[in-house]
Amino acid sequence: MATPHHPQPGPATSGITPGKATPAQLVARAFGVVFLLVGIGGFIPGLTTNYDQLSFAGHGSMAMLLGLFMVSILHNAVHLLFGAAGLALARTPGSARTYLIGGGLIYLVLWVYGLLVDHNSTANFVPVNTADNWLHLGLAAVMIALGLLTARVPSPSAPESRR
Repeated sequence: MATPHHPQPGPATSGITPGKATPAQLVARAFGVVFLLVGIGGFIPGLTTNYDQLSFAGHGSMAMLLGLFMVSILHNAVHLLFGAAGLALARTPGSARTYLIGGGLIYLVLWVYGLLVDHNSTANFVPVNTADNWLHLGLAAVMIALGLLTARVPSPSAPESRR
């Protein structure tokens, strides 16, 4: 008497083609690359104005990425870590969505922080300015939306439903 075969979850049964990235993975990878570029850009004179005023942290850092966004060594390091996390978490569809939604929630918290903190106080250790606040709100909305939308996108290898 033959025992029933119960396939183990994996690439053959998950609807995900090995080597083929899902939309969530592609988006998480793209955000990871952009954050890495932003983190590196914060250390490049010319891309960062007032580079000679770049400090480790705090509102005293007058360095401005693209002349708009306040940066510090800590701020740039956070962008680099966030980028590396995006690339690492883009390895699987679930972790890619977690990165997008979780990252979006982190940026939502940063937006609220930026609204509440006095930009000229020591509490502004990140540091942030008005341009950063709007960017953080935009990033939060886009990352959360893409994390949710890509969760509903079927894998390219998933069979189409019958009509």
